[in-house]
Amino acid sequence: MKKNLFAIAVLTIVALAACANSGKKTASTANAEEAKMTSVETAKSIEFQPFDIVERSNTVADYSKWRSAFNTDSVARKASGMEFIVVGRGLEKNNDLLVVFKVSDVKKAKAFFADPRLKPLMEKSGVISKPEAEYFHVIRFDPNGKEKQWVTITHKVKDFDAWVKVFDAEGPATRATYGLADVVLARGIDDPNLVHIVFDIKDMAKAKARIGDPALQKLMMDAGVEGAPKIGFYVDGE
Repeated sequence: MKKNLFAIAVLTIVALAACANSGKKTASTANAEEAKMTSVETAKSIEFQPFDIVERSNTVADYSKWRSAFNTDSVARKASGMEFIVVGRGLEKNNDLLVVFKVSDVKKAKAFFADPRLKPLMEKSGVISKPEAEYFHVIRFDPNGKEKQWVTITHKVKDFDAWVKVFDAEGPATRATYGLADVVLARGIDDPNLVHIVFDIKDMAKAKARIGDPALQKLMMDAGVEGAPKIGFYVDGE
């Protein structure tokens, strides 16, 4: 009898332990699934969303004087839906500037730059050339691009989709061997067949050699590029 009672007790303990372990596994599995779902949701939340930019170029007499005046007008720019991204200074001519803004409303941005109040402010800050502005829709962007020097290439193409296929066939890995890192791929807002590319430069000598390579020029022509591209080398103005 005692043996039977002892056996029953052992079986009961084993059964309870099994249920407890089962509960722990269920909770553990639930936690793992919840963590996985959170990870997926986080990835979706930070998924790249295309955005618009304006690139404003002009020449100044004195960078420090201009930069001081530029910084004081930040409130007005924000009110017009523009978020400052970067100032690039020409690699060879440091007072040739390229100022880039993220734009939430293109019409507001255009109205801001067309506002008569801006002209005397620019003259006072030392702007000595007629400013030019180009608007682009960014469809690819690498936020990890942190180099202090870069190149912008802008050109017209016959067909944007056909050009992208050739661009992708070359690929970022090939461009990296020439010291170029993909950062921005955009197309014109006013002219969708206007291509705008920005590469961070990791090796200036290699990058310049590649951009001037006749083989690359032929590749561009085969991709449907029309006319000579506009190329600018810049260093960070910070």
